Amino acid sequence: MSVKPHIRVSSVNKIFSTGGREVFALENINLDVQPGEFICLLGPSGCGKSTLLNAIAGFSFPTSGTITVDEKPVQEPGPDRGMVFQEYALFPWMTVEKNIAFGLEIKKLPKETIRDKVDALLIMLNLQDFRERYPKDLSGGMRQRVAIARVLALDSPIMLMDEPFGALDSLTRRNLQDELLRIWIEFKKTIIFVTHSIEESIYLADRIIVMTYRPGRIKKEVSVTIPRQRDPSSIQFNELKKELSFLVMEEQSRSHEAQVKSSTAD
Repeated sequence: MSVKPHIRVSSVNKIFSTGGREVFALENINLDVQPGEFICLLGPSGCGKSTLLNAIAGFSFPTSGTITVDEKPVQEPGPDRGMVFQEYALFPWMTVEKNIAFGLEIKKLPKETIRDKVDALLIMLNLQDFRERYPKDLSGGMRQRVAIARVLALDSPIMLMDEPFGALDSLTRRNLQDELLRIWIEFKKTIIFVTHSIEESIYLADRIIVMTYRPGRIKKEVSVTIPRQRDPSSIQFNELKKELSFLVMEEQSRSHEAQVKSSTAD
């Protein structure tokens, strides 16, 4: 018996109206994500990756088509979908401990339950020595650990991640990629992860969804069968990197041509 998809995107289109004209951001997106699957949305800027993620999160709505989670239509943000942004989105006036506890306090859980859960997450993400610090006192990598901990605290079965490591240096980025994979394996989350890094998508994903430049369509779905932990210097890794580079560079060229045409028209 086939497993029902955790997330289903069916015939989704998204049109924005800007400056008196219509911009087709997404066109006929169809995607099933299975429970516990790690999906990367890959493509150049302007291909609709974040637009699609925001629609799955319930922050915006398709112009047409449907998005369902566990066969229920997505009509608003919900506790079943935790979101991690590139900008960390932490409350600057709250300590690390308070930021992680915030969602649990909103749910009015018992104080002892909140304390135990926060303590466990602080240890898991190596934040126990920073519990009383404020976001301004933390490095970018530490802030992103806090943002991930805050989502984990809510125990959302789905994690939606919008280029969460894009602003970090390469060493911190790899450390957090490994941390995320450990969390994914331990908690069996369903993850949709937006990136424009080909290497990051290969390192993390079960399946990579390559998207076209505007309008955003699914250009190709690529299954990553390389065993974890993946070695970026391996032959398999670099063969896949070459294939994906060709696909993405095609769309990057289309993006450049569109920008040149637009500037010429202006």
